[in-house]
Amino acid sequence: MSDISLKITNPNKHISQVQQPTYQKNIDKKKLADASKQFESLLTSMMLKSMSQTTGGLFGEDSFGGDFYESIFQYEIANHIAKGKGLGVADMIYKKITGESISKLNSEKQTNSLPDSNTPKIEYKKPEVPAVKPTEQALDRVSKYDPIIEEAAQTHGVDKNLIKAVILAESAGKENAVSSANAKGLMQLIDATADYLGVKNVWNPKENIFGGTKYLAELLRKYDGDLKLALAGYNAGPGNVDKYNDVPPFTETQTYVKRVMGYLNHLEAMQ
Repeated sequence: MSDISLKITNPNKHISQVQQPTYQKNIDKKKLADASKQFESLLTSMMLKSMSQTTGGLFGEDSFGGDFYESIFQYEIANHIAKGKGLGVADMIYKKITGESISKLNSEKQTNSLPDSNTPKIEYKKPEVPAVKPTEQALDRVSKYDPIIEEAAQTHGVDKNLIKAVILAESAGKENAVSSANAKGLMQLIDATADYLGVKNVWNPKENIFGGTKYLAELLRKYDGDLKLALAGYNAGPGNVDKYNDVPPFTETQTYVKRVMGYLNHLEAMQ
């Protein structure tokens, strides 16, 4: 039987061999891995939220404060999953770009005595609000905690000036402050909130700042970077924000939101 030849009129239209994929070389693998894990964590959190809503929530539809505790639970579970083996989404994204597995990067990081725990910065949207200058005494008090605030900002991906603005509005930088609602410390954490945020000693400035920053990061993610809603949730609770689908019509909360954003604008102008 004679050989059958294939007639090719234009050889440039045909692939002579399988093309090998090309990968990006000049990239920060650590930042890419963090971004991939953050995306997987967000996706996991959305899946958990969707599943929870179909059953009326983990704490029931009419539970007091259930929406807050449920959002914290979903966030922690999603982060735990993403930091472990995860769903494989982060590794798939990372491998698609670099051609390597995230596990290889993790094995390289084990040689460092102090692993980097930085989280990608959360971007937020804020409306135009006039700058408000805090008192010099309050600014001086808050400046004492700059190293802790910087560390909390890097750990949770929240802008350091935003953390300072919240501290100024909450306690004016007084670590022993107590409100009429029994909120305590620099970022005014109530006992139940502190427990769920893992804060053991609410009077410890570092624990208080880390706990408050963690909660602020959760609210910024919950409201897709809408700073106005995140701050309203910090002051009045996310349940009230969800109820009104906006900043609740409470004078205290509306004043609080404007004050924090005013302080934030002042701090940014000082840089």
